[in-house]
Formats: sequence, C-alpha cells, structure tokens
Amino acid sequence: MGDESVSSLFSRVEIAPPIEVFALTASFKEDPHPHKVNLGVGAYRTEEGKPWVLPVVKSVEQTTASDPLLNHEYLPITGLVDFCKAATTLCLGEDSPALVHNRADSVQCLGGTGTLRLGADFLNKHLGFNVAYISSPTWGNHKAIFKTSGFEVREYRYWDNNKRCLEFENFLADLKCAPENAVIVLHACAHNPTGIDPTHDQWDKIADVIEERKLFPFFDFAYQGFASGDLNADAWVIRHFVDRGFETFIGQSFSKNFGLYNERVGNLIFVVSDPNNLVKVKSQAALLVRRLWSNPPCNGGRIVASVLNNPALYDEWKDHVKTMADRILLMRQMLFQKLKALGTPGKWNHIVEQRGMFSYTGLNARQVEFLIKEYHIYLMKSGRITMCGLTTQNMDYVANAIHEAVTTVQDDPKL
Repeated sequence: MGDESVSSLFSRVEIAPPIEVFALTASFKEDPHPHKVNLGVGAYRTEEGKPWVLPVVKSVEQTTASDPLLNHEYLPITGLVDFCKAATTLCLGEDSPALVHNRADSVQCLGGTGTLRLGADFLNKHLGFNVAYISSPTWGNHKAIFKTSGFEVREYRYWDNNKRCLEFENFLADLKCAPENAVIVLHACAHNPTGIDPTHDQWDKIADVIEERKLFPFFDFAYQGFASGDLNADAWVIRHFVDRGFETFIGQSFSKNFGLYNERVGNLIFVVSDPNNLVKVKSQAALLVRRLWSNPPCNGGRIVASVLNNPALYDEWKDHVKTMADRILLMRQMLFQKLKALGTPGKWNHIVEQRGMFSYTGLNARQVEFLIKEYHIYLMKSGRITMCGLTTQNMDYVANAIHEAVTTVQDDPKL
C-alpha cells in the first residue's frame, strides 16, 4: 500500500473551485501591501478595521462562564426553547396575529444557511414543492442549497445594472410566470448583494402576485437592524405578509446583528394558517434535523436568548445594532460625497439609496481586477463591496482608486 503507483478510489475526485469570498480574504491576508483594503468580507468591521465583539455579548459570556450550573448536555433536537420563542417574537412582533393565535413556531438551526437547508428539505419532502425562484443576483449559496434539496432553481429579475436600481416590473413579470406552489426566496431587508430593497408599496404588489399565483414566500432574514438601525422597521415586510394571512417560512440569522459569525445561530420560523397543523410541522422538522445535524450547538443560542429575554441587555444590544447600522450609513454618505467631489463619471446615487452591509457598485470585472492589482483593494468580481470595510482613514484612498478605475479602465466588449 506504500507504493505510489497503487491506484486509489479517490483519484477520480476533482479539486473543487475556490469559494470566491473566502479565496479573496485569503489573498488579502497574504498581501503585504501597507495600504491594502478588504471590501469583500461579509462581516462587520469597526472604524479601526477590526472585528467587533459586542460588549453585551462579552458581558453575557463572562456571566455564563462563571455559572456553576453550566453543563454541556445535548440540547433538544429543536433547540433552546427560550431562544426560539424570543427570536420568533423579535421577528414577528409581540402582537403578531400568528403568535396570538398560536400559528407560528420555530426550530433552532445552524446559522442562516441551516434555516434555508432545513426549510428547503421540508418543503420538498413534505409538500412536494420542487421549483424555487431566487433573485438575480442573490447570495451565492441560495442556488446550491435549493438544488441540493431537490429543487429546480429559476431566477427572477431584480437588479438593473444599467440604471443601478430595482428592476421591479420585470421582477413582477417573472413572478407572474411562476408555476403554482413555486417557492419564492425573498430577502426581507438589506438585499445581498445589491443593497436595494423594494418600497412598501412595491412589496404590497409583490404580495398580490404571490397570492394570485398561489406561490410560497420564503424569507431570508439575515440583517434585522442592519438596514435602518431599527429592528421593527427592518421586519416590516415579514409582518406585513403575516398580517395579510400568508403561510410562510422565515430563515432568521444572528450572525450579523449579534456578531456571532462562528457560533452559527439560526432560527427557522414557520407560520401556518391553521394552528392544528403547527405541531405536525414542527414534529416533521425535528425528524429532518435529526438526520442533518441531530441537535444544535448551545453557546450562541444561549447568548442570544440571554440578551433578548433581559430588558436591560436587550436595550444595550439595540444600541449596539444602531451603532453598526449608523457607521455603515456614514460610510455610504462619505463614499458618495467623495466620488461626487472627484467628478467620477456615472451615477453614484445608488450607493446612498442602497441599504445594509453591501453595495453593488456597478464596477465591471476589469475595473475590479484593476483595483485589486494596482491598489490592493479587494472586492468581489461582481463589483459588490462591504461598506464596513471602509473607514475614515482609507476613504480617500478607495475613492481615488475607484475614480481612476472608472476613468481609465473600460469594460471589455468581448466579455
């Protein structure tokens, strides 16, 4: 068996292509350039360009560590009850008709990714749904998750790259062509990657089409608080759909708004029209969890539950969320003003019209390559940037680099 010429069953396995965002971060870390900037990573950064452990999270961790009753027993398959109840209430609102009439419940999952996978598996296995629509563009993992769960994945038009805005009429047209029971994956706020969200009036029209066509809305809710700094405002569309009587799934994540990226804290919320069906849905979801990850990790869920169920800690956390959202909004304004002052060709209003962590800049692939090679500014090939990668210290450097890229590098007509 030590002979190198011996064949292996695994020799037929091909090397997988790199995952862009992680490969970008690795390249950034290896780059010795003193003025390098990482605008690719999908995580919050402080004005100093550092990760931020929220003070309220740190406080809870310290308290938990000194708890003599702490143990590491398995959690229930469906997760921490205190976490699930508090997280679901945060999403739907205390006066939600779904909660008042016992039409909503949830299961703790492995981050937002876990909520989507569990929800997709459930819809495919138990309801027989097999077509899913995702926005064009969308978060890079949506398509793979639903395909893995047995769905044919189609796209609805969303971003108009020429006008740098929501392609609303085509969005509606694509939904009107969707077959009955198609799952429509919707970003509840702070659309990733474009940062463009429908208005309330547009959401109402979207709901009309989903209702008329008998489609199933599945909300990806990863950025509550990050869009506006207001937790309730960012949950508006979900609550609106629930108030209108929709049955829906909501994939809720606490990676961003708690800064718990590596704790994988997610919550799959299911809202049904008949409370008699709730226990059946949760029981079948539990069986799926048993096969996927058996039961969830405790630490992150316990942190979130401790904060959401303590009024003083909850108020402190809301201040932290607003701090993060306000810094992102400030970076948007500063970049817009810098590009405007430089006279950078093109329309840049979209930077301040977009919301949340990301901005779809409109930079083309050659301009992105120029920024990486010439200025050591790392961003996605699509031109998406993470706004909190910007600081008051690197703002001039980045704005000048974008200006030069736009004025000297044109799109390749052959691409």
